[in-house]
Amino acid sequence: MLSFRAEVVSHAPNYTRDAPRDPPSLAYNKGMLLTTEQELLLDQPIRSKISIQGSAGAGKTTAGVHWLKKLLYSGVPAHQVLVFVPQRTLAEPYLAALREEVDLAHSLITTVTLGGLARRMVDLFWPLVSREAGFAKPAEPPHFLTLETAQYYMAHIARPLIEQEGLFASLTINRNRIYSQLLDNLNKAAIVGFPHQELSARLKSAWIGNIEQLNIYDDAQVCVDRFRQFCLEHNLLDFSLQVEVFLQHLWPLGLCRDYLKNTYRHLIADNLEEDTPVSHDVLREWLPAFESALLIFDEDAGFRSFLGADVDSAASLHAQCETHLWFQENLVNSPGIAQLKKGIRTVIQRLQGRPVTGDASPGEAIQEALVRPGESIKLFPAMISWVADQVSTLIAEGVPPGEIVLLAPFMPDVLRFSLGEQLGQRGISYQSHRPSRALRDEIATQTLLSLASVAFPGWSLLPQRANLALALMHAIEGLDLVRAQLLTNQVYRPSSSDFPLQPFEQVSPEVRERITFSVGERYDRLQRWLEMASKDEGLILDFFLNRLFGEVFSQPGFGFHDDLDGANTVATLIESIQKFRWTVDKHQPGAGFEVGREYIQMVRDGVIAAQYIRSWEQRAPDAVFMAPAYTFLLGNQPVDVQFWLDISSPSWYQRLDQPLTHPYVLSRHWEAGQLWDAENELDAAQETLRRLTLGLLNRCRKKVYVGMSALDIRGYENRGLMVRVITEAWRQSLRRMP
Repeated sequence: MLSFRAEVVSHAPNYTRDAPRDPPSLAYNKGMLLTTEQELLLDQPIRSKISIQGSAGAGKTTAGVHWLKKLLYSGVPAHQVLVFVPQRTLAEPYLAALREEVDLAHSLITTVTLGGLARRMVDLFWPLVSREAGFAKPAEPPHFLTLETAQYYMAHIARPLIEQEGLFASLTINRNRIYSQLLDNLNKAAIVGFPHQELSARLKSAWIGNIEQLNIYDDAQVCVDRFRQFCLEHNLLDFSLQVEVFLQHLWPLGLCRDYLKNTYRHLIADNLEEDTPVSHDVLREWLPAFESALLIFDEDAGFRSFLGADVDSAASLHAQCETHLWFQENLVNSPGIAQLKKGIRTVIQRLQGRPVTGDASPGEAIQEALVRPGESIKLFPAMISWVADQVSTLIAEGVPPGEIVLLAPFMPDVLRFSLGEQLGQRGISYQSHRPSRALRDEIATQTLLSLASVAFPGWSLLPQRANLALALMHAIEGLDLVRAQLLTNQVYRPSSSDFPLQPFEQVSPEVRERITFSVGERYDRLQRWLEMASKDEGLILDFFLNRLFGEVFSQPGFGFHDDLDGANTVATLIESIQKFRWTVDKHQPGAGFEVGREYIQMVRDGVIAAQYIRSWEQRAPDAVFMAPAYTFLLGNQPVDVQFWLDISSPSWYQRLDQPLTHPYVLSRHWEAGQLWDAENELDAAQETLRRLTLGLLNRCRKKVYVGMSALDIRGYENRGLMVRVITEAWRQSLRRMP
């Protein structure tokens, strides 16, 4: 990546009489102390094209927020300001600054991602390009697909090919993984900028293994081609098609480009290293039209490379700016963390065979920043107990729970449950986040959809007894699993021609006493409500769930009363169903099709797996945060203490097994015909580990606790590269001690 020291290249713009002028004072700072680099940025004239580069924690986004305030206080209309980010959550600091400052609370800036910009433009200029883009119904409006509905339609296309024509016969992965990787291939083609028809050829040209894999790539090409044709026939636009229509048909269109240039006069583009090559292409062509532009880049980043992020492409945008600033000071790291970062960087550079210049040995301050178990831990549960003990000690010493994060390469259910149990036993509240967690894995989702299946017996999706017992246990306050199973055995009649759930009076007297009459009364309220709802033939699933939660589950005596997390999951589920219904219902002709039944079936199959980000935009300040490492990184919020769990696992740096796609081969930097071999895999793993560890340390203020055990979560022994790197950095620091 290119590096720039703070320098100012003089230029003399011609200001018009109505041009925005710099405010006479730094009122927009509100007395906040700024670093030298931040002040240097704010000293630049408004009509400037400026790039900022530095590590995470150097104050670049804070500087960007103050630059935004400077623009607004100088008289720039808020609607002329565009904040461009790779994902929506990264725009939150800019929006929060406007909400929190009374003078700017009325300001409505525009924040977009590439996908958001593409969708807006396609929606606005649809009549001009729909026919040229190849849509079969150009006079009808477009229908934009969410991740869920795109997965549904991909399943609709691929399932018959798999079951009837034998595609992917040699694969043993879950169907939902096939569908998601097929969509990922289409997305890669769109954001890298090559025709989707070349996917198979690109993947095959780099493969050096068995010939069967070549057939798998051909099968994938068949599926994506048919999916794209289906979308064109029905005016359906998934993410990839939205981007392609925008780039190929709208961005070159003078009317669209003039609209964008005249609407947005000032640009702030943050975290550009996490954005895609085609985003950089658009910005490169658009930059000359802006009156001002601030481009912000992180060093040692590019964590979204598996989603198409391109660090080198981002760096090329520096040349478009007259002024380049390098933020060198890290405002987050303590001396110990800074030394730990230095040691890890040195060890990995030597592994990579890269030159190390100057004094690369970490100092003894690393001993205070890096905490390891005092004794060797053999079993994985013992490591979890050690982590919980350390968290408890930290909180007792005054560290706020919200300043502690527990990180792992992945957060499987067993790890999440074990950590939660251990923290709960110590009275520690926690919050967990896994973006890849499917809606079907949430207790509230399982409960509501199981009872919905009972209320709509005509859908032939009646739940198993065990699933219904679990649903009743969570739905009715005071009902444990044993009594829920007893109740289910007595009242559930799935083969009956009448309503499948019988009243509580049908339970035998001795079982009624075990269940208790108070629980029976709550069950009867639920049973009567479900039976009455089943008689409303026009009731659709999302309306049904909305009423069920509001009229029953949220009331005293039921499981979701005062359960805010459960309520949020229900709101997410209802929103998901609504979006599914709005799209799918328009494109399923024929008698007997039920959107609600189709949705429940897709959830059970794992096809609909998208989780919404709404509930995770803000971390709870009074709870320990548990998440996959990349999820924490992309949140871009520093903390005092990090725990790195299971550092022996190779999952910290190994690429995911994705037999239908390949993020490195499907990039602009991969040469056609070059083979992907073991050396490439090792280089990618080492670079991933370097970016990941340095990225985490850039967001850590005081300490890192490393959890390691001789045996992993499955009882297997492994000793990954991360342990070697941390151990070597520790040893180097010991050599510096007197």
